[in-house]
Amino acid sequence: MGAGVMKKGDGAGRRRRRRRSQPMAEINVTPMVDVMLVLLIIFMVAAPLLTVGVPVELPKTAATALPSETEEPLTVTITADGGVMIQTTEVPREDLVNRLRAIAAERADDRVFLRADGSVPYDAVAKVMGALNTGGFGSIGLVTDIGGPALDGSGN
Repeated sequence: MGAGVMKKGDGAGRRRRRRRSQPMAEINVTPMVDVMLVLLIIFMVAAPLLTVGVPVELPKTAATALPSETEEPLTVTITADGGVMIQTTEVPREDLVNRLRAIAAERADDRVFLRADGSVPYDAVAKVMGALNTGGFGSIGLVTDIGGPALDGSGN
């Protein structure tokens, strides 16, 4: 495959000498582009993992996700130890309604997402829901993880 054919009448059997290859004066950017694309993919995958709020064990349900809006949603979290957090700031229970009223006055949307650890009693969740309603938030969405039982006899 790589052999060449010489004619008998050419140069009495002399072989041609190869020229020495000249050093390349150009930069090959293809490997650099490949590395940059790999880094871009890594950061695109890792970026959503960096926006985690307060770590809680959410209960699993068969509900689907709510559509997202342009305004960042307000999230209230009840941790396993019973603490209440607005976004990532811990708030004493006696201050909760006052802070919620102040936040509701600045927001155009009255939607709030309530996240509660699965080990928190329903009584504590209901009290925080009442405080959210008193604070001016009429639309409360309960946040859960997907993959839980459907309770329709389908086996999930």
